[in-house]
Amino acid sequence: MSYLSKTDPSILNLITKETSRQEHGIELIASENYTSKAVMEATGSTLTNKYSEGYVGKRYYGGNEVIDEVEALAIQRCKSLFGCEHVNVQPLSGSPANAAVYFATIKPGDKVLGLQLDHGGHLSHGHPVNFSGLLYNFTQYQVNKDTGRIDMDQVREIALRERPKMIIAGFSAYSRNLDWQAFKSIADEIGAITFADIAHIAGLIAGQAIESPVPYFDIVTTTTHKTLRGPRGAIIMCKEKFAKDIDRAVFPGMQGGPHDHMTAAKAVAFHEALQPEFKVYAKDVIANAQAMAAELIARGHRIISGGTDNHLMVVDMTVKGVPGKEAEKILDEVGISTSRSTIPFDTRKPMDPSGVRLGTAAITTRGFTVADSKAVASVIDRAIEQRADKVALEGIRGEISELCKKHPLYI
Repeated sequence: MSYLSKTDPSILNLITKETSRQEHGIELIASENYTSKAVMEATGSTLTNKYSEGYVGKRYYGGNEVIDEVEALAIQRCKSLFGCEHVNVQPLSGSPANAAVYFATIKPGDKVLGLQLDHGGHLSHGHPVNFSGLLYNFTQYQVNKDTGRIDMDQVREIALRERPKMIIAGFSAYSRNLDWQAFKSIADEIGAITFADIAHIAGLIAGQAIESPVPYFDIVTTTTHKTLRGPRGAIIMCKEKFAKDIDRAVFPGMQGGPHDHMTAAKAVAFHEALQPEFKVYAKDVIANAQAMAAELIARGHRIISGGTDNHLMVVDMTVKGVPGKEAEKILDEVGISTSRSTIPFDTRKPMDPSGVRLGTAAITTRGFTVADSKAVASVIDRAIEQRADKVALEGIRGEISELCKKHPLYI
């Protein structure tokens, strides 16, 4: 970063500090991961200089011959990776992608069925403070209070009673696989559009570690970071009959020009995910999550639904006498980044909820093994148990540092 060091050393200093924080700490935030250097190089390329409103072969600016090739390659690779009929690679992020889906397929005030936020859903799946809840008439399903799992009989019951025009399957804090075919069957009964938001599990699907909704669902969105290990951005995949409406909703409906450097970085990430080693990565992510969950349970922690099928888990920290916000802070002190999380039927406030959400996508990218994941679970347990002992916490911080040295962030 020689140019940045001359132009703006203050920003360079902050980037250096953040890089050090990432290198010497353990990242368990389920929505975060580490991109490859190739992805980062694409994001910092000359493509950031170009403006490209429109689509391949149909731009509103000149000089887009190369950009057309970049976007076409990203599209081709995404289709190969997910087996989708059509894909729009231009969405700038997950929520705008979801907004475009609504904009393309339903009207303000139409009824939509989605998973409730504090039961594992996402803000853009109908929360009252979000644009989705403000513009559309959402009704929501929950997880079963005893099992912590989505009850498809309840989903069907609500769908038959409410007759939504769209059913959403997807989550930001749910640790079990979704029954895509069951959702599709329910939607077909009432003639509803099926929309899957796979932002959290796209990499696991790409790596063929869990089932894909693409063969069954009308529309599928995902961010391109998280388990997919790409740049910050999103895509929308759909059946061909929705292609024109989706494209029109993204541009000119929701966005102006795409971020061409991010399109290139998405193409790089798709290429990386098409390699055989990515399948190994996806399986390892799940193995690490299941090992961490099992170790936490063995140490007396309560995990919502009793375990995980994917990369994440939500842990009810109140079992250990600590609310989620305090647990997040304690773990941060020893070098473990997590995110506080509501739990189903939480009696605490959203900003100070009962749980924390943990994920293994980032540590698996660093090369953490099942044994390492169990060690991390042990550290989490001891940090919470010894939270009042500053000397003990300092010792735990040292253990974290040693674990990170075993697995350098960038090789």
